[in-house]
Amino acid sequence: MRSILTPPTDTSEPGDHATTNEAAGVVAAIVVAAGRGHRFGAGDNKVLVRLDGRPIWVHSVETLASTPGVDTVVLVVHPDDREGMRADAERLGVRLVDGGRERVDSVLAGVDEVERLDRPRGILPERRWVAIHDAARPLVPAGDLANVLGEAFRSGAAILAAPLRGTIKLGSDQGKVSRTVDRSRMWEALTPQVFRLELWKSAHRRWRGRPVTDDAELVERSGFEVSLVPGSAENLKITHPEDLVLAEAILARRRGAGAGRVMRNEPS
Repeated sequence: MRSILTPPTDTSEPGDHATTNEAAGVVAAIVVAAGRGHRFGAGDNKVLVRLDGRPIWVHSVETLASTPGVDTVVLVVHPDDREGMRADAERLGVRLVDGGRERVDSVLAGVDEVERLDRPRGILPERRWVAIHDAARPLVPAGDLANVLGEAFRSGAAILAAPLRGTIKLGSDQGKVSRTVDRSRMWEALTPQVFRLELWKSAHRRWRGRPVTDDAELVERSGFEVSLVPGSAENLKITHPEDLVLAEAILARRRGAGAGRVMRNEPS
């Protein structure tokens, strides 16, 4: 999922919203894993491929499930993958639901499951937020999660995004460079994307079936403002086999950094 968005006028640092009162609402994480990942080249769904000994989707779910404020995780899957994911999902306390034909249909299936779970628990719709995340993004940093949740609680809708770094060329139909695009206000949309539940539902009701590349676009089209929260480039999406190599390297570096902190904290 790639989307180019314009940054907000808010110039605060990423950590400024991390202390927002989490009691403002309860968050359900909807993890979308219903795609087939044809670009990856594997016969199965790419999120089933192992990263550091565990399926890619497990990394994504574990990070979200351990985030303060998240009380529910719904994993939206392709029906063909359900049985192969069931054991890990039960171990992690994750609800499995079948996805739809398009991404927006899969997210709606996740939203419907969240509402079904909320009714007997007495969670009011106005206190419910949804954090929609790609299962193929297993390395979202915990600090980024805290920041995007905090900003969403403040503004109603927020997404993680990364500034575009390379030179951007607009191509012609003939495969030639049409022009060089000013990238100073361009961002790549990441996930999770966090919305007040009623806001997302309102945007979905206004949707008329025109294709959207992500949930932020659905919300934008309905006239709602979406805040951008700067996110780490490590929050990569596993799309091609070489992305898996990068993800392994990032995990190895994180393990090394963690071991270094433990050694420095040991008494002499």
